[in-house]
Amino acid sequence: MKRWALLVILLYFLALVGLTAPVYLVAFFPQGSAQDALGIFASGLYWIPLAAMIVSQAVLLLVPVELSLQRPSTRRSVVATIVASGLMMGLLGAGAGASVLEFIKQEQALNLAMRGQGAPLLATLVLVWAVWCILFYRTSRDTAPMDLVTKQCRYLLKGSILELLVAVPTHIVARARDYCCAGFLTFLGIAFGVSVMLFSFGPAVFFLFLARWKRLQPQPGQAAD
Repeated sequence: MKRWALLVILLYFLALVGLTAPVYLVAFFPQGSAQDALGIFASGLYWIPLAAMIVSQAVLLLVPVELSLQRPSTRRSVVATIVASGLMMGLLGAGAGASVLEFIKQEQALNLAMRGQGAPLLATLVLVWAVWCILFYRTSRDTAPMDLVTKQCRYLLKGSILELLVAVPTHIVARARDYCCAGFLTFLGIAFGVSVMLFSFGPAVFFLFLARWKRLQPQPGQAAD
């Protein structure tokens, strides 16, 4: 079962990398160029959050993998999924906050957001992360591990949709304004929203692979399909 989980993680990675340039070109059309889009991959600031998302996706699949192997889920794996899902909620909070900040402050937004090496955005991320970790932990007390993962994915999907409903309109407004780096922070909001939306589908995709695998495996006394 672990190989199916690795396949899901690989697909998530490929989806994020593959969508990076197209989303950038659409978001900054017509000024955005292919050279600028490809230049994103040369930045360490791109790969660090990407790595965090990939690791979080792997952690979120801990409980589904354990259950597919008919192993009891440990408390450690449940807590790990809480931390990973809370981090994704933190990204949504930071993306929404950045989008609203640019909508209100316009050309001053980038300087405010990046003050102290991005301290305001990091503070928002950590605060939202902590709040959702507490909420998910309280929910885990009376919820079966798989039901908890399902709820987390449902919240992440709804949260990403709400965040995009903030990020996309504010990005359109920002791009219509004539100032330096217009739309950069709102673009981050869009990027986080799309990334977390794809993230929330991980366990569902895993179980699709698992169901297909079970159909292909011959049962005792039966031939494979």
